[in-house]
Amino acid sequence: MSGIAMKRTPFFKILVANRGEIALRIMRTARQLGYGVVAVYSDADRDALHVREADQAVRIGEALPAQSYLKIDAIITAAKASGAGAVHPGYGFLAENEDFAQACREAGLVFIGPSPEAIRAMGNKAGAKDIMQKAGVPCVPGYQGADQSDAGMLAEANKIGFPVMIKAVAGGGGRGMRLVADAEAFPDALRSARSEAQGAFGDPAMILERAIVDPRHIEIQVFGDRYGNAIHLGERDCSVQRRHQKVIEEAPSPKVTPELRARMGAVAVAAVKSLSYEGAGTLEFLLDQSGEFYFMEMNTRLQVEHPVTEAITGLDLVELQLRIAAGEPLGLKQEDVKFTGHAIEVRLCSEDAGHDFVPQSGKMALWQMPDGVRVEHALQSGSVIPPFYDSMIAKIISHGADRNEARGRLICGLEQTAAFGVTTNQGFLISCLRHPGFAKGEATTAFIGNHREELLAPCADDAGAALAALLLYVTNPHAPPWRSGRSLAATFPLTMRIDLGRGVLEVDIVRERDGSYVASLGGEQRFDIDELDRDTIRFRTDGMMESARFLRDGDRLYILHRGTTIAVRDLTLAAPESASAAGGDGKVRAAMNGRVVAVLVKPGERVASGQPVMTLEAMKMEHVHTAGVAGTVSSIDVAEGEQVTTGRIVVEIAGTA
Repeated sequence: MSGIAMKRTPFFKILVANRGEIALRIMRTARQLGYGVVAVYSDADRDALHVREADQAVRIGEALPAQSYLKIDAIITAAKASGAGAVHPGYGFLAENEDFAQACREAGLVFIGPSPEAIRAMGNKAGAKDIMQKAGVPCVPGYQGADQSDAGMLAEANKIGFPVMIKAVAGGGGRGMRLVADAEAFPDALRSARSEAQGAFGDPAMILERAIVDPRHIEIQVFGDRYGNAIHLGERDCSVQRRHQKVIEEAPSPKVTPELRARMGAVAVAAVKSLSYEGAGTLEFLLDQSGEFYFMEMNTRLQVEHPVTEAITGLDLVELQLRIAAGEPLGLKQEDVKFTGHAIEVRLCSEDAGHDFVPQSGKMALWQMPDGVRVEHALQSGSVIPPFYDSMIAKIISHGADRNEARGRLICGLEQTAAFGVTTNQGFLISCLRHPGFAKGEATTAFIGNHREELLAPCADDAGAALAALLLYVTNPHAPPWRSGRSLAATFPLTMRIDLGRGVLEVDIVRERDGSYVASLGGEQRFDIDELDRDTIRFRTDGMMESARFLRDGDRLYILHRGTTIAVRDLTLAAPESASAAGGDGKVRAAMNGRVVAVLVKPGERVASGQPVMTLEAMKMEHVHTAGVAGTVSSIDVAEGEQVTTGRIVVEIAGTA
């Protein structure tokens, strides 16, 4: 880079204005480059791993993001108090907030990211589309005007034609985004999107776009420096999504040719050069069935899925960020960027895929990540997952010589993942990776919707239920110690009543004279136990030797068997389920820990069974609660803005019919 007048900005300690796995990820590279690292934390994260791993950690407020990780003044004060000279925003929270970047500049802190001006230009979806259209970049037809009234937005949606996509102007990560099929559904979808955007980004403004049917979601990773250099690092395919949030990402895309990659990359590089852009950025496109691509938005930050680009390029993207922020030139030309093999990432989330992906919080009793793949996480056995933040708890990344090898390694890694105590989407991810459509590289953004029933098939079959009942039987603290070999006499049959999340099952367990066990559930299954210790069982059934990991926690048992995690409750000695527990008593209960964002009914109002009555926000997503029975609303037991816990009664309905 001879001839460049270096404009260095020295700093020696970095405050990471984020939490969890991304905070640890940034700290790892920062330390490799010789920087000190400072963490920030809310009250909910006081004992979090990123706090304990940092050189220093500063409390910035209460649990809710608006009271901690979104408080610009608290983070600036923490940076000053700790002696940090630079701030890395990670992703989410304030990562794309121009006011935060400006506050860092005014405080004399290096913001490890683009300038406030660039964030302002591209972080606003409406403004970004205007810039791209003027630059000749193809954009999705839509509306990004100043009239944000309900009537005005509906009129514009009718002009565009349904289906339309509502998007938060300041949004990202699928928040504040709704696909609307017709005009009748538009008002409720607009209200919900605005509420979610206000809570997540502090800005309820929306844009509208024509919905492109079954596209691929392709993004181009770019880097620029303060000397006018810019490159792209290829594309990532992020088409597998639920609720417009990415679930699986891969690089390169199975459907992007070298020629298309060059075209999309050239557009992306031209865009960042026109902005004098510094640092990491991502331009997101929709690729339609004909091979045409349309600009959606630019993320002016590091992406969750950056590890797949690191895997195929051999580059450390956080290191590039830090070097550029310190004033070093990019040091790479486009021809220097080489791609090797294929990489796939999955997002392991604390959510119940079988119940509409409802987020889960609580204590992770056992947490053991697999070997042979890259894992980014910030948990350990005993960690508590709070209800206030995103549901993603880990990223698991594989790299192989080709796509099939990478996919196989990732499936194997997920099958070895032990996450007991909080429900995750582990089984759902394995189903996605195994699906023939994904295996062939044919997944579009409609993949999950089109194959929902196949992907969400119950994880535990009769064989899994039989194993669960057996393990509950032999690990009961009051049961006689298990021993191998023959017993003097057969034990009496015992009927185990178990719940695997799909109703109560009854399984008869008998111990035979030869020491084996027979579990009867429809048919009979014989188990010969060869080994049983504190957390592992090795057994033979139907001539097959198998093993399973397990954890017993009171009347609950968690099992990792054949790559699937089974959570089961022992109801053998429990009273029969009441109408209250079944939801037939007219009381609507919170399905998760969350914040009430909308009360949709009033006392005295007549409601039908299945009618929406309350909306809770948990882990940055809204969840509508409905009436379990028809009747009249007798009581509203919570107020908008109130934080509630799982099982709390929120609405009561009397005079059921």
